[in-house]
Amino acid sequence: MSQALQSLLDLLDLEQIEENIFRGQSRSSVVPRVFGGQVAAQALVAAGRTVPDDRFAHSLHSYFLRTGDAGAPIVYTVDRIGDGRSFTTRRVVAIQHGEAIFTMAVSFHRDEPGMGHQAKMPDVPKPEDLPSEDAIKERVLPAMPDPVRRYYERERPIELRPVEFERYLGKKIEDGRFHVWIRATGRLPDEPAIHQCVLAYTSDMMLLDSALIPHGRTVFEKSIMAASLDHALWFHRPFRADDWLLYAQDSPNLAGARGFSRGLIFARDGTLVASVAQEGLLRERRPEG
Repeated sequence: MSQALQSLLDLLDLEQIEENIFRGQSRSSVVPRVFGGQVAAQALVAAGRTVPDDRFAHSLHSYFLRTGDAGAPIVYTVDRIGDGRSFTTRRVVAIQHGEAIFTMAVSFHRDEPGMGHQAKMPDVPKPEDLPSEDAIKERVLPAMPDPVRRYYERERPIELRPVEFERYLGKKIEDGRFHVWIRATGRLPDEPAIHQCVLAYTSDMMLLDSALIPHGRTVFEKSIMAASLDHALWFHRPFRADDWLLYAQDSPNLAGARGFSRGLIFARDGTLVASVAQEGLLRERRPEG
């Protein structure tokens, strides 16, 4: 297992400091703020630590309230809202410097049989048919924006293989749809809750950016101010976050400086395993002076 992936698992291993109260650390970064996916994943861990082992998260709804400080621990308080025979509900508040920075409502469900259907997986190239890591670094990376280049140049816990990677080279995608294969860079423990938390972490990595695709823009431009406002995630079926998953994204709306994006996440055999929705702040920075 790579050091980067082990560091992610360490981030998810929260310290319990009191009943229903947990403490998490943050990953050092080139920016002083905490990555939103980290806070969401840690909040899901905190909630899961208070739930019986016979049920797993099926949905979470969260709001980013304040910018997190990457140099300080985060305290997570869990409110046991409801404990039913089939469902368990929790509310989590993340606190730094005495203020709430994030809140999440998460519901857990005991597995049960029933009817089923799902959306069809998009017909896109498989990850092995896309440029490899070495090819991206050699041919594509030099022309990519600095934040993308820095991500690929350092050891990281999540591997990304964008299908429409030309987007980062300035090519406009006419239908505004974006697909990227994702997976952990090493094998994860055989605990479904860990795979859910890793996917929660990953699901916030690029979704907001898809709201700018119809405009041929990206959040990596210095003239764009971007921040996640909320994040919702539904888990539909079991999966492994260390196997390739296709993250299919689009954005139905951008108005009033708020972009709405959604995503479907498929296993490589076509099984729909999760759905995601997010609204984020997308502002044009005003010229200085």
